[in-house]
Amino acid sequence: MSSCSLGVNALRSSVQAAAHHLTRPCTRLLLPATPFSSRCFSSWPSTQQQRQPQPQRGGHGRNTVAGPALLRNARPVLPQWLGIRTLLGSWSVITHYVHLPPNYTDEDGLPFSRKELNFEQVLSLFGPGISTAGGNRLLRILHGRRVAGTLDDPTVKVRTRDFLMEHQDIALGYLRREVPVDEVANAGLRAEDELAALEKGGAKSTGQTSGGPNKAGKFKLYKDGIAPPNKDSVYGTSALEEVRALNRAKHAARLKLEEEEKKKREEEWRHGKAGPLQLAGKQQTRQVSAQMQEYMVRAQSDLKEPPKMKKWQRLLPSAAFVLGLTGLCLAYAEFYRPPRRADRLFPDIPPAAATVGTLILANLLCWGLWKVPPMWRLLNRYFMVVAATPRAPAMLNAVFSHQSFLHMAQNMVVLWFLGVRFYDDVGRGTFLATYFSSGAVGALGTLTWAVMRNRLDLASLGASGAVYGIGAAYLWLHRFEYFKIFGLPPPPSDGVHGLALLALAAALNIGGIFTSKRLTVDITSHLVGMGVGIVAAHLVERKRGAQQQPGGVVKLAEAEAVATTTPPTEG
Repeated sequence: MSSCSLGVNALRSSVQAAAHHLTRPCTRLLLPATPFSSRCFSSWPSTQQQRQPQPQRGGHGRNTVAGPALLRNARPVLPQWLGIRTLLGSWSVITHYVHLPPNYTDEDGLPFSRKELNFEQVLSLFGPGISTAGGNRLLRILHGRRVAGTLDDPTVKVRTRDFLMEHQDIALGYLRREVPVDEVANAGLRAEDELAALEKGGAKSTGQTSGGPNKAGKFKLYKDGIAPPNKDSVYGTSALEEVRALNRAKHAARLKLEEEEKKKREEEWRHGKAGPLQLAGKQQTRQVSAQMQEYMVRAQSDLKEPPKMKKWQRLLPSAAFVLGLTGLCLAYAEFYRPPRRADRLFPDIPPAAATVGTLILANLLCWGLWKVPPMWRLLNRYFMVVAATPRAPAMLNAVFSHQSFLHMAQNMVVLWFLGVRFYDDVGRGTFLATYFSSGAVGALGTLTWAVMRNRLDLASLGASGAVYGIGAAYLWLHRFEYFKIFGLPPPPSDGVHGLALLALAAALNIGGIFTSKRLTVDITSHLVGMGVGIVAAHLVERKRGAQQQPGGVVKLAEAEAVATTTPPTEG
């Protein structure tokens, strides 16, 4: 038995053997210029071997064929279409080492599916910490290593050091789940080829031929004429030991180069010099301090998976909290009476500007807390709607929570321009009731959608639902009036109806459901907040209509009589 097939036959599956026998007729159709490979098929004889005369047993000086001499006859490369097309002509992923293309490189990898993952699939698999191109490149490299048998080879892992170990584990788990590969068999076949290459290298250096005075034959592991490192050894230095020494030298040189580059960067940073530009498509991990790592660990949950709960158990506490909050908002809007001017905290500031400005200041303060690492644990628990572990107070607290300054600035600008106008129409009681109820019900709508769709990995925060509620309420009250934005549309047009603007906002959000924005924008809270704002505006209209009736006119006259005896309270 040759050393090429020793102990590896057990690793080959019957499928590979069947594939070889099925493709044997095809090898006779190959052109004479077809390239040959030294990949081991062990006991699979080539066509050239079949043409040679059969060896005779016994005797001396006969034309006998030794086991290692099987490697002399090159075996044809399997047609490349065998690993790409099936018998029916459909596309197939390369999963066997014997089908590895001759132009394979670890840097390029192998295709792991017919189509690469899109933006949504990469985001759902890895999260937001990796780009779409980077995720597909990592999957190609790891799939190629599984087929090439180099998954545990430390010399090729340097090409994936730019990827986080968490992303590599996720990618490897995905490939093992979606693309089954016999990694053990492929690694064994690769070891077989490497051993054959070492034997050929040793044979070339000795210049011996089989059948000569050297009993070891043509393929030797040890070379003559070289002094061994150990004087007690009589075998000399093996080719395998030389390869190992060369790899150790390369590894030491690479470590030395990395250490020199690190010292150079530290020296540049110490003297305030700019470092080199980052290469496009190459991600660099940011080093964080030990204290920051501790804050990050404390802010994260120690749960390995979402708690086992029924859907109603996840929704009931938050729904009860939002229902009670909405009832309080309705009572506040009904019974609120504005204070006298002398009793106000800022008597010289218009009430609308004071109220809306206070809300903006509260959102700005919460955004600042997100920049304080010791506060991350509290904010993650009670200022963010998390579908896996929902907490009832988060339905209200998330309305004031923003992690991105741009996100907060967009919401606050809209709140200022539409909020002060809606406040002047309805007063403080109805304005605050609409703001809080729209935000809380919108957050509950997002939680309900995530739980019902089993998307327990989703989380949401922001005042978008409340802002959409205020804007929708104001536009509904003025739905038949004309509006111009920055003087547009120009004359002679009177402008755009408020109802058209409201329909445009709803259409943009509904259209976003069918795009990739649905994974980064909380469209559900927008639409639910708009619905709550329209309901609030409808209740205001009904209240005004009731006041215009005969009984309401008497009450209104009494209220005006009381107002004449007291100084004005607002604006």
